[in-house]
Amino acid sequence: MAEPTAAEGRGRRLVLVRHGQTAWNAEGRAQGHADVGLDDTGRDQAEAMAPVVAETAPDLLLSSDLARARETAAYLEKAIGMVAEEDPRLREYDTGARTGLTRQEFADQLGPGAAQSYDVHAHVDAEGAETVADVGERLVPALREALDRLPEGGTAVVVLHGAAMRVGVAGLLGWPLDAADGLEAMRNCAWAVLRERGTTRLRLAGWNLGATDVEIS
Repeated sequence: MAEPTAAEGRGRRLVLVRHGQTAWNAEGRAQGHADVGLDDTGRDQAEAMAPVVAETAPDLLLSSDLARARETAAYLEKAIGMVAEEDPRLREYDTGARTGLTRQEFADQLGPGAAQSYDVHAHVDAEGAETVADVGERLVPALREALDRLPEGGTAVVVLHGAAMRVGVAGLLGWPLDAADGLEAMRNCAWAVLRERGTTRLRLAGWNLGATDVEIS
């Protein structure tokens, strides 16, 4: 789904960028709040993404405070010439007892049935894990505040995490938060675009866009 060229009077927009790949992403491990940095592939992804997203000429650059998001945001800082503001409300789900585990390791610890609904990009019941509602309670207000800070026609670029991003998008669009599971998992260093129509309504203008797919301006 391509994002059309920006035009005057089309309202404010949010560009939500997923961080680059980490070694745990490559291994299929749940990361949650673990502070895992980018691997070489992730750095290459961030380097390719940054100049494309920079073409949005953002008024605001925000990032989760976790290392993989901050390191991704650093490439945007260089491309845009702006310092990212860190906000811990933009963190990924806290994945609790499954943090660091693959699907198979989770099943080995808790029994075969434990992995039936395992999705590294969504909520899975585990001791100490956040729920969809928990994530929505912190993330949706953070994204709304970012939008509210923008001037008419302005853009905010927000670097965050794949599973949490889906919940944030659902909340901003007024969907039930559980509907987030209907969105395809965001690729590393791909992004979503939400654009304001009128004074209060947001629409999903782009999803899972990548540096090799489309240019946005």
